[in-house]
Amino acid sequence: MSSKSYFSLLKRALILFTITVSSGVVAQPPEAMREFRAAWVATVANINWPSKPGLPVDQQQFEALKLLDFLRDNNFNAVIFQVRPQCDALYKSELEPWSYYLTGTQGKAPEPFYDPLEFWIDAAHERGIELHVWLNPYRAHHKDGGPVSDQSIVKTKPGLARYLKEGYWWLDPAAKETQDHSYAVAMDIVKRYDIDGLHFDDYFYPYPSYNLNEDFPDQDTWDAYKKAGGQLSRGDWRREAVNNFIERLYQGIKSEKPHVKFGLSPFGIWRPGFPPQIEGFDQYEQLYADAKLWLNKGWIDYFAPQLYWPINRLAQSFPVLLGWWAQENEKNRHLWPGISIGRDTGLAQIREINNQILITRGMVPQSMGVIHWSIGQLINNAGLIKSLKEGLYKQKALVPASPWLGNKKPEAPKAKAIMHDSLVIVVWREQKEKEIVNWVIYSRYGNRWNQNVLPGCETSIPIPKILVPYAKDAVQLEEIWMSSVNNTGIESEKIKLTW
Repeated sequence: MSSKSYFSLLKRALILFTITVSSGVVAQPPEAMREFRAAWVATVANINWPSKPGLPVDQQQFEALKLLDFLRDNNFNAVIFQVRPQCDALYKSELEPWSYYLTGTQGKAPEPFYDPLEFWIDAAHERGIELHVWLNPYRAHHKDGGPVSDQSIVKTKPGLARYLKEGYWWLDPAAKETQDHSYAVAMDIVKRYDIDGLHFDDYFYPYPSYNLNEDFPDQDTWDAYKKAGGQLSRGDWRREAVNNFIERLYQGIKSEKPHVKFGLSPFGIWRPGFPPQIEGFDQYEQLYADAKLWLNKGWIDYFAPQLYWPINRLAQSFPVLLGWWAQENEKNRHLWPGISIGRDTGLAQIREINNQILITRGMVPQSMGVIHWSIGQLINNAGLIKSLKEGLYKQKALVPASPWLGNKKPEAPKAKAIMHDSLVIVVWREQKEKEIVNWVIYSRYGNRWNQNVLPGCETSIPIPKILVPYAKDAVQLEEIWMSSVNNTGIESEKIKLTW
């Protein structure tokens, strides 16, 4: 090995093993840190990616890798990537046209051709990051989505799309053909792509302002329902349509790929008065989204209510709302609230975000995590990122396990440790099975444990034999253990390595 290669390897080892976990000397390492650390990447209106429609392919890919590198380098472990902003596709689809936000022309494929979703998945997994596809189930056309093309669902299925007076087009959620089409789109992605999750946000029936506060224009569908003998009120009928779709999709995902997580990020308030001090928008009556029911029934694997308010705002208090949703989590699904970074980069806002993460850790310790809105606001807040990297996100973390999706332990890794000068090189077999998504390396120096989480594609890691955690004392490497983690987050038995 050349001196240049050796020092490069040593530098990598020292970087990887600067994070420590205090512990007494025990028979086995402490449990790995687990926390869901995700950020939304919005493509609608080119909010986060790509920076504008029609960029050259190499520029699109450069921007994507820059975002994923940012997440990896700051110890995030998941990305929520919007692939269907308006009944279109940022991936190769036979069901819907290529997105305007990608190429500048709806229906036009990238040139030279590539599949952006496939690119994002591969790049995310290479960096140890889960990729969750984010779909809007009912938005047919955004007011900032370019001209309505002949390939748009507005033209191809005109009976489904309803014009809203602010400039949007929206699919009628109560129409069976809407539900069938959106279900087919979602399941097509689940079947063809190696995704880790599928995600909806808060858009079900549109916000009232989209139609200038007039009712959603579904009179024909409602009349047909009543004519067929329907007995529900109009509000209950709308909610039932959305409920049926959510339950159907959850069951469909589990029948196809049980390990793929279904996540929902509804508006943060179910109804005003729940709990009593809470005031604000009523999603139950205005979006016809009974988000509490979905959580109660366990029709989701993770629930991320958009708690975009500060801790001390009495009428929409972050911890009060989080506590209420936690009480409604009857099936013990993951509760990972959405939090808003905002544009304020001041010290008070940095403290607010850190405190919200700490509150979440304290109130939901069995499955910690948050989703940050959005990646752009994270990137633009250098002070916040510095504080997270040096504090709450100093250590890499595994995604919390989802044992209801499968709790069989994976096979322990086949690894060996090899002495090489001032390093111990741990090597293991290339992983052929896709269900292994992470490796965890535990190393003990004196009475302190280090933990490092590696992507499933890695096959080796250098570990320094002497660690200097503080400027004074050199500490000898005493133990190395290793485990594998599968795609439902279950960790294998830990194996001890000798060298």
